[in-house]
Amino acid sequence: MRALLFDLDGTLADTDRLHEQAWLETLRFYGIEGDHHFYQTQISGGLNPEIVRRLLPQLSEAEGEAFIARKERRFRELAQDLRALPGLEALLAWARRKKLLTALVTNAPHENARHVTQALGLSFDVVVLAEELAAGKPDPLPYRVALERLDLGAPEALAFEDSPAGVKAAVGAGIPTIGLTTGHPPEALKAAGAFLLIADFTDPQLWKYLERS
Repeated sequence: MRALLFDLDGTLADTDRLHEQAWLETLRFYGIEGDHHFYQTQISGGLNPEIVRRLLPQLSEAEGEAFIARKERRFRELAQDLRALPGLEALLAWARRKKLLTALVTNAPHENARHVTQALGLSFDVVVLAEELAAGKPDPLPYRVALERLDLGAPEALAFEDSPAGVKAAVGAGIPTIGLTTGHPPEALKAAGAFLLIADFTDPQLWKYLERS
């Protein structure tokens, strides 16, 4: 193992509940009343433009962009006191001692990625934003780009994801993937291809695996 690759939301910090609130509040202006199940099945893990085109097909491209900007501003307003997922700091310290590379691979827009990483005081060797690529998760492209920029093969990396779409993307790129059960049912992450499920980075199963790797 030579690198650890991380998703952002629900992986570095438990932000899914904040995104859920921001999405549901913003959609309410258009008469869409969603709930947690709606968020998980229709929104979580997707790319913003695709979600808006599907849920609000009546909006023009400019109106869709304005909707996304409004939703993301609301998320950042809510995300003022973020805390890293338990065990993340210890894992990153372990990675530094082992001289492992790290990468952030996310569907989140640039402003959100910057906001969250700055709030948590984190930096990565490589940052891959799906909005800058031809396709985002669940397509494997973001993870393939991360591997290219790290100059590594898939078996040399380990990915951490919290959504079925993210797990599918990492597994599709050939990367062994651990699923975090912060926002989605464990069975959905398992079905997507996660080989190990953990609640957070303090899980003894994770550390047993790392010690063997």
